[in-house]
Amino acid sequence: MDKKRIYLASPTMHGWEQEYVKEAFDTNWIAPVGPHVDAFEKEIAAYTGAKNAVALSGGTAAIHLAVKLLGIGEGDIVFCTALTFAASCNPVVYEKATPVFIDSEPDTWNMSPQALEKAFEKYPHPKAVICVHLYGTPAKLDEIMAICEAHHVPMIEDAAESLSATYKGRQTGTFGEIGTYSFNGNKIITTSGGGMLVSENKDYVDKARFLATQARDPARHYQHSRIGYNYRMSNVLAAIGIGQMKSLDLHRKLKKEIYETYSEAFADIPEIAMNPLNPDGEANYWLSCLLIAEGCPITPEQIMHALDQENIESRPIWKPMQLQPVYENCDFFSHKEDGDGSVSADIFERGLCLPSDIKNTKEDMELIISVIRGVFGK
Repeated sequence: MDKKRIYLASPTMHGWEQEYVKEAFDTNWIAPVGPHVDAFEKEIAAYTGAKNAVALSGGTAAIHLAVKLLGIGEGDIVFCTALTFAASCNPVVYEKATPVFIDSEPDTWNMSPQALEKAFEKYPHPKAVICVHLYGTPAKLDEIMAICEAHHVPMIEDAAESLSATYKGRQTGTFGEIGTYSFNGNKIITTSGGGMLVSENKDYVDKARFLATQARDPARHYQHSRIGYNYRMSNVLAAIGIGQMKSLDLHRKLKKEIYETYSEAFADIPEIAMNPLNPDGEANYWLSCLLIAEGCPITPEQIMHALDQENIESRPIWKPMQLQPVYENCDFFSHKEDGDGSVSADIFERGLCLPSDIKNTKEDMELIISVIRGVFGK
């Protein structure tokens, strides 16, 4: 296709990254340790307000280590956000525990406090709650944390999509017992691949660092008293991360402008609503999403097909975990009072993710908007 490709969300480099990578090469720090790893951990901790941080090979590795640190194992129940990417809950199964899925609420599309209460009625002693901030919008943290605290259950905060988003002025990822971030290629900043685990509890972070380096005991020879993992971030990738941190606030600003451009462009189309925001926080606007009104004959597939014809990338909303074949036998708690259907399935069926690349030009945005408006006959 000879038409310009417009991406959903691709990496954006600014030049700083190359300078730090060159420094890593010039000093021969290519291994999964080094000064750039240490510096990146300190930058994330300082930016988020987390007391302790450890850089890892991916956001999934961070969640897996969080699961390990909380002692989650075979036979344990873990309450997980249903509307998310599978990496949020797969580590629960790595440890032979059982995920129980919690529906979304319509106000932010995140974990429903009402559904979470229902889950506690049936399973009063889960080992943990994994709460996700979907598409960069903070969840209803006061309500969710109050429920967790009332039941004395720790919360793992999956902030993979929400770095730089805040709830009541505080950075997402710093509310839970343990928080996790992702620096995958499409995130608001990237290290190509990578993640971070943060916690107020220094012991957790020290143990995570130990487990991430194959759990090697402090002996001159190679000695291992427990199973570990090859989960440490490389110094080269950390160098990219240090460079990306210089542009994090700029990226969030540009993402917000994209969201507002879509909101204004579709304001006269009653069949379109944008993904909702939490008034108690500030999203990072990682992905702008569109929701089609109930009863409207137009489908997300029609919009995505029209965009495809112009070489414009879009994506369906995450398919909820309770609808995934691999998790079809797991318990699920609906936000709806009668338990008939679910908010998360409804969002999946009527929603799609719009191109949210901060390199999109004014002309790119006008093309995307005109294609979508055309599908609605506008």
